[in-house]
Amino acid sequence: MNTELLGLVLMFVVTLLLAIPLGKYIAKVYGHEKTFLDFILDPVEKFFFRLSGVDPLNGWNWKKNMRALIAINFVWFLLGMAILMNQQWLPLNPDNNPGMSADLAFNTTISFIVNCNLQHYSGESGLSYFGQLYLMFLQFVSAATGMAALAHVFVAFKEKTTENLGNFFDFFIRSVTRILMPLCLMVSLIMLLNGSPMTFNGKDQITNVEGKSIEVSTGPVAAFVPIKHLGTNGGGFFGANSAHPLENPNYMTNFTEMVSQMLIPFALVFAFGFFIKRRKLSWTIFAVMSIGFLSLMAMNVAFENAGNPALKEMGANISLGNMEGKEIRFGSSASAYWSIATTVISTGSVNSMHDSYMPLSGMNMLLAMMINSFYGGVGVGILNYFVFIILAVFISGLMVGRTPEFLGKKIEAKEMKIAMVIALLHPLLILAGTALTAYQPAFGTATLNNPSFHGFSEMLYEFTSASANNGSGFEGLGDNTPWWNISTGIVLALSRFLPIIGPVAIAGLLAQKKYIPEGAGTLKTDTPTFGLLTLGVILLIAALAFFPALTLGPIAEYLTAVAK
Repeated sequence: MNTELLGLVLMFVVTLLLAIPLGKYIAKVYGHEKTFLDFILDPVEKFFFRLSGVDPLNGWNWKKNMRALIAINFVWFLLGMAILMNQQWLPLNPDNNPGMSADLAFNTTISFIVNCNLQHYSGESGLSYFGQLYLMFLQFVSAATGMAALAHVFVAFKEKTTENLGNFFDFFIRSVTRILMPLCLMVSLIMLLNGSPMTFNGKDQITNVEGKSIEVSTGPVAAFVPIKHLGTNGGGFFGANSAHPLENPNYMTNFTEMVSQMLIPFALVFAFGFFIKRRKLSWTIFAVMSIGFLSLMAMNVAFENAGNPALKEMGANISLGNMEGKEIRFGSSASAYWSIATTVISTGSVNSMHDSYMPLSGMNMLLAMMINSFYGGVGVGILNYFVFIILAVFISGLMVGRTPEFLGKKIEAKEMKIAMVIALLHPLLILAGTALTAYQPAFGTATLNNPSFHGFSEMLYEFTSASANNGSGFEGLGDNTPWWNISTGIVLALSRFLPIIGPVAIAGLLAQKKYIPEGAGTLKTDTPTFGLLTLGVILLIAALAFFPALTLGPIAEYLTAVAK
């Protein structure tokens, strides 16, 4: 095994080894059990609750919790619009960056609130440090929102019969203080030691290798990068994201950022098992997710290491693989690993330019976001997977002629209707948005830098990224226009909050039902057979919904290249 592939194996193994104890710790945090940080954080949390007037011990039903979630996010949206449109008047703007237009501020604020960070601006010139700090705040609270929503599902399946799913603000605060902040402090120290800047000064003057004096943007990068990845946000401090040498200086920081973005999604799968005391179920879920991730990742590593045959025909040396749009300090293998990790996790950060990948690699990145349930973002990844569990349980129940059950609760018509709406919402938003854009040349083709099949892939990728709350892009697209800002902003909002409310509603409805002890006829959901059935349901829905669109984009591009 060469050193590059060994590095990929280590990334996955180290993440898994850290995720298991972290999952156990998260289960204790949401279960209000004793942890080693209690003596520090108990007084801090009590201060916040006294200040807000919220009683963390007063649990609510799922409806009241979701109303609280929507309300606080709306407040953050209004505040974000005000800050981004007026940042030229606000402090911490040494480079005198202007305020954003209304449509760009709308897109940016929604994007960071929904944990997507779809950036239609370049960080160096589009934001002041004050604006960057507010977006960093949103990266914390958007991640904590998804984690708090998942905690309600944890409670729903731990209790036999209940309407009390805990308190949203309690889970929210604990997610920030006890999980995100401590991890971010550790990662920020690694970033600082490896050269990421942490300053509020303006641009630095440096002399390049040609002897010319140029300006280089800096800022509080070492504080921004950790939550960007640990919260599966992905928004870059700089326009080049983690391909920028100050945002990702070397292979050590690349390794750290890679582990960081996968760590909490891994850990939450195990936290579910620890919390409801069904560890075998969490391993089954993790195995299905890992089969999906590793399959897509292995293909992308192979495609990118093989290089571009068109360049080989021209006499170019492609021994390093397809290096267009990639950093030599990471290489084609680590870049390809990142390309799938960032799309299955819904982080959306990049350490290479996805627009420059081989056609089938681009297809795999699209598939990772279209499926949107292999690990996924913090909290919401398992919520997406939970919908497919409900569908798989229902299908298997029909096959054996028995009322479907999951963890002692009957799956009935109301739960199935909600699950189907959520499952179909994702392809509807992607395909409808792409179709409308392609139909109107002024919206779509006029903003493309690439023609034909690849141009279609750029439009498809943008709406897929928005609907999956991912944030990465095929950057040949000129996306800072009123159409792209408003259309993707609407998709971002719908694709974030409805897929959160739906699974929590299902869990809340199931929690109210009478618990049915497992018997001889109960379908086991923690077995390899059920895991494969769930994987089959996921792949079938993805194939039926997205294969025609993929055929018009990356598959057609690949076949055209082969025909030449």
